[in-house]
Amino acid sequence: MRAARTVPKGRQVDPQARASVAALLGDRPRRRDLLIEHLHLIQDAHGQIPAALLAALAEEMRLPFAEVFEVASFYAHFDIVREDEAPLPPLTVRVCDGLPCALAGAVALAEDLAARLGSEVRVVRVPCVGRCDTAPSVEVGHHFIDHATPATALEAVARRAVAPHIPNYIDYASYVAWGGYELLARVRRGEITHEAILDLLDRGNLRGFGGAGFPIGRKWKAVRAQPGPRVMAVNADEGEPGTFKDRFYLERDPHRFIEGMLIGAESIEASEIYVYLRDEYPAARHILQTEFAKLPAGGPRIHLRRGAGAYICGEESAMLESIEGKRGLPRHKPPFIFEQGLFGRPTLANNVETLWWIRDLVTLGPDWWLAHGRHGRRGLRSYSVSGRVRQPGVKLAHAGVTIRELIEEYSGGMQPGHRFRAYLPGGASGGILPARMDSIPLDFGTLEEFGCFIGSAAVIVLSDQDDIRQASLNLMRFFEDESCGQCTPCRIGTQKAAALMAGETWDEELLKQLSQAMRDASICGLGQAAPNPLLTTLAYFPEAFAP
Repeated sequence: MRAARTVPKGRQVDPQARASVAALLGDRPRRRDLLIEHLHLIQDAHGQIPAALLAALAEEMRLPFAEVFEVASFYAHFDIVREDEAPLPPLTVRVCDGLPCALAGAVALAEDLAARLGSEVRVVRVPCVGRCDTAPSVEVGHHFIDHATPATALEAVARRAVAPHIPNYIDYASYVAWGGYELLARVRRGEITHEAILDLLDRGNLRGFGGAGFPIGRKWKAVRAQPGPRVMAVNADEGEPGTFKDRFYLERDPHRFIEGMLIGAESIEASEIYVYLRDEYPAARHILQTEFAKLPAGGPRIHLRRGAGAYICGEESAMLESIEGKRGLPRHKPPFIFEQGLFGRPTLANNVETLWWIRDLVTLGPDWWLAHGRHGRRGLRSYSVSGRVRQPGVKLAHAGVTIRELIEEYSGGMQPGHRFRAYLPGGASGGILPARMDSIPLDFGTLEEFGCFIGSAAVIVLSDQDDIRQASLNLMRFFEDESCGQCTPCRIGTQKAAALMAGETWDEELLKQLSQAMRDASICGLGQAAPNPLLTTLAYFPEAFAP
């Protein structure tokens, strides 16, 4: 006769882990959509997520353990430690190996730090962290070291400098003193109607600066035409290698963005706003938390949600899935998110820079906006410039500026000893063009015929000292790492392409066939655009394949 069980079947939650998780959560709601926020609480407190705490969180939130595990394991910033594994070192040093940082020596830096720090500190290479203008970038805890060297990184580790540096910025009182929120007040008083706002956006032809370039007036009208309740979602998860303009504005002039956001919410009559912010931007998170708390009562409720290291969540429907506490898997369309978006409601999604421009366009008028521009293009935009230029950074310039103008007029020219060879006009997914094609206006619709696009205007400049094939391989490995894995063409295609590109010779025909399959059959823009650097390298740099 079998002996009776001393414990019930299934996974048992450790009482100590249960108490620890309950204390961390405190009186916070246990709603399903807050799962990722609660995972961050554990990760921040312990520097990792032991399996026992993961099981306790599942019990606390009344969710299946498998569901909690699949969400936690999807995101790169959650370090799950299984029962049979040793705990991770208490401190993690992250070295960005995105293309601008790789050009600045990040790979050798990571190897050097790993050799010097030993087993007491974990050194990992990570994708782009949005600090391409200060490459190479190293993160110790949540503290970033710009233009990092082994000496500066080791010094930060020795001091345990893990808190983010908060830069000086225009706070609420200063913004109001300079006339901030006057436009929002006029909109709320009815002095400027919602229809007038939408008309001004249409006349100015303002387009989204997150990458797709969709006309903003049409987008706002489409959401407003849907039955309520409506919601607004702000995409502050810029993860495209080479892009850092949203961080630049959030860390310097956040209320200009916030006012634009609130005007957008008023225009579609949204009662709630969800701001989805990159986890790599801890200073911006601190600033937004501080400044949101200063806003007067009476407006829409603002929720600040924290990403967890997934480039795919820059895709708007994947972002909504993540806000709902799920894996960031892009949704099939239709329905489109303006019809059924966040929590099934009609949703307006805009990125930070787009909303940052709302106040000026409405106040100064569409004629002011359209008076700017070069080479037949109209308006302004922010170019994130990095790579082999003397003065990298965010460049506020005329729409349609050429790469040669951007380098010479705005970026101080090329670095000493470097000759301009190539450039990425739109980040990792925007393709690579040779220096001889330096007169193309950098704007929406001007680059597509060359197999490229402007996207979020992440411009990376390469020189005669850079290996174009290695740069293209770096980008494909980024896409391989960041593919969500939902669809086979992207999941397997990026993996296969990276393996083929790592060889001494490239099978051009096979790579083109693979690229076509990814473009035709991938669910979202990640897989569809991933072949662009590969195909433009094949098309424009035959010398890179010469024996």
